[in-house]
Amino acid sequence: MSPPEVSRIYIIGAGFAGRSIASEIRAKGIFGTVVAFLDDDESKMGRRLDGVPVLGPIRDVVTLLGRTPADDAIIALPTASRERLRELYFLLKNAGFTRIRILPDIAQIVEGDAHLIQAREIDPQDLLGRSPIAVGLKESIAWLKGKRVIITGAGGSIGSELSRQLLSAGVERLYLFGHGENSIYQIERELRALQAGGVGVSTALVPVIGELKDADYLTFILGRLRADVIFHTAAYKHVPMMEANTVAAIENNVLGTLNLADAALASGVRRFVLVSTDKAVDPLCIYGASKFLAERIVLDAQDRAGSSQAFMTVRFGNVLGSRGSILPLFMRQVAQGGPVTVTDPDASRFFMTIPEACSLVLKTGGVGDGGHSYLLDMGEPIRIRDLAEQVIRFSGYEPEKDIRIEYIGLRPGERQSERLRSEYEDLVPTAYAKINRLERKGPAFDLAAIIADLEPVWHRDTARPEMYRNRRTLRAILRRFIPSLEERPDEPEY
Repeated sequence: MSPPEVSRIYIIGAGFAGRSIASEIRAKGIFGTVVAFLDDDESKMGRRLDGVPVLGPIRDVVTLLGRTPADDAIIALPTASRERLRELYFLLKNAGFTRIRILPDIAQIVEGDAHLIQAREIDPQDLLGRSPIAVGLKESIAWLKGKRVIITGAGGSIGSELSRQLLSAGVERLYLFGHGENSIYQIERELRALQAGGVGVSTALVPVIGELKDADYLTFILGRLRADVIFHTAAYKHVPMMEANTVAAIENNVLGTLNLADAALASGVRRFVLVSTDKAVDPLCIYGASKFLAERIVLDAQDRAGSSQAFMTVRFGNVLGSRGSILPLFMRQVAQGGPVTVTDPDASRFFMTIPEACSLVLKTGGVGDGGHSYLLDMGEPIRIRDLAEQVIRFSGYEPEKDIRIEYIGLRPGERQSERLRSEYEDLVPTAYAKINRLERKGPAFDLAAIIADLEPVWHRDTARPEMYRNRRTLRAILRRFIPSLEERPDEPEY
């Protein structure tokens, strides 16, 4: 049997990231051989960097390469725009590269510190939406050095990316909190692999399996963990599923947040950051209502906090590529030959990449003031139909010609378009790019009253047993306080 063909690696970009990757490949000697850098910088073309030639311009040389089936391309341009990445991807694909990997964008890596372990197969989320801003992760996470940090929902899309970025923050301990053992197991393994590959420092990783709805447990565990900072990302998020499981959504997202905030107050947590959503604005769906209440719970906690404690919320829109979002769904539908399903031809959403959102959340947690809500600048909304068409083209097909788009109508709890703030909120710019403060005005909200009214829905009361887990009762209570919530005359009791 002949030995396997050695992978020949072409690195797109001869800057700090590309040179770091080439040096690591050469040092470890097990991933293949870097045969060339491809770059458009005229000052680098024709030179050799550590013995590796720099070829360019990329458009001219990529079709002239003497390629083999084992050849790899790694795009090492962490500051490249989405338009540039799209151009490079299709150049490489048309030149016959079947394996195209990409390094994280600048929002994910600390300046001057890129590692091969971070490279992954390119996918549509790398090419869609606006280009992320250069947040400056090193500066954004400096305030966390030496801290003990809890991330709730650490196995989810936002929680796991926060965990990856925090590897480079120098935190003393990173507690990965969740109630799903498999997702926590997976993110812990991934983080340990990143550490073994040279990413970050020797942060102690501590998986914690627990339940937000258990107030006694949270008080006990937070007292033992002695955390300085909590990033609260855990939530049930899938809109149609939460419309069918309304009590579970409110219990997990509202009661869970209440329990966590109370335990954080009691244990002396210094900073508490709630990750929220644009669906909390004049909420139409149960998920939005749950986050509307969660925001108020966190802001209310500031009124009870000590002088050294800060409780704040960070709100943003959809993120590309999150679990349960439309992008992975579109990719699966294309792989099955279609159709790709879109709710409405004019449906639109605000989108941001997960890495950019997480970098801004980390920065806001450090510069934000307690008792305030912050809104990330989401840019302009994107039509879902346009996303569907781009995913189809990314996969090598033409919309409607090869893959059909089917419009299925808006589902319960869904809007044609979302809003980032309500008429009762003023937008105030901060000194930090893409981070705005929300100043609330208008009528007061009686949080204590709605929590009291919800109590017999999530805790059985022998005097009012008919209210326990009753979906109609739940919606009626919520609508008294949140009149924007969609009315559902046909909703079953249980």
